[in-house]
Amino acid sequence: MRCKQFLTLSAATLILAAALTGCGASSSTASSAAASEAASSAASSVAATSEAASEAAATLPDGIYTADFETDSSMVHTNEACDGKGTLTVKDGQMTFHVSLASKKIVNLYLGSAADADANKADWLLPTTDTVTYSDGTTEEVYGYDIPLTAVDEDFALAILGTKGKWYDHTVSVRNAEPKAEEAAETPADGEYSVNVVLEGGSGRASVDSPAALTVADGRMTAGIVWSSPNYDYMIVDGEKYLPTNTEGNSTFEIPVAALGTPLSVVADTVAMSTPHEIEYTLTFTLN
Repeated sequence: MRCKQFLTLSAATLILAAALTGCGASSSTASSAAASEAASSAASSVAATSEAASEAAATLPDGIYTADFETDSSMVHTNEACDGKGTLTVKDGQMTFHVSLASKKIVNLYLGSAADADANKADWLLPTTDTVTYSDGTTEEVYGYDIPLTAVDEDFALAILGTKGKWYDHTVSVRNAEPKAEEAAETPADGEYSVNVVLEGGSGRASVDSPAALTVADGRMTAGIVWSSPNYDYMIVDGEKYLPTNTEGNSTFEIPVAALGTPLSVVADTVAMSTPHEIEYTLTFTLN
């Protein structure tokens, strides 16, 4: 009887253990599934964040920018006259970066690896011939390239082909894009010119004659400014005071012009009111 009872108890014990084991396995499976789901959710979140960051890096408003061209080697770099920079153009959301290189020793570029370049000749980037001007005034013709970009501030693979016919792998990037400042027009040769004048500032009631006379002597520009009233008794330009050149008619001045195409800040004092008032304006001169 004892043996039979033992066997009966043992059998019951085995059944209970199996049931408990089954519960444990079920709980373990559920925990594993939950952990897997959490990991998948985290991965999706990271991927979404990465994609959003990538899209942000790729987005620039249409316009012209200057940007740094950074490379992993002295074999490929901007010409010294360019101070490490190139021109980034964004048009209809498409970005193209133009860089002038150090010489004509890099004859082609390929966006990708050197191993893939030969099989994709149609995608090689062809050089332009750029003229650079050094600080001592000398010039040189070098090769430049227009490189299409999908993003700024991100590294990308760029293979270069040298004059010996061998491709080399490099990692480069275009960074720190800033809107390009409009360059002031060059000073014209000595002589007499007619220029358009745009006046901004003040109350908007005053005006100046346009076109105006511009004199260039020894590389220095002087403009004749005729106001719309006789009530201006002096002007200040770059800290210097200028008096009218006439005693009758609308106030007329001869003032220096630092650059064409760039707003020139001036102050004009008017006596039209009960007390004199200095009023700030800008004048912009452009050749007819």
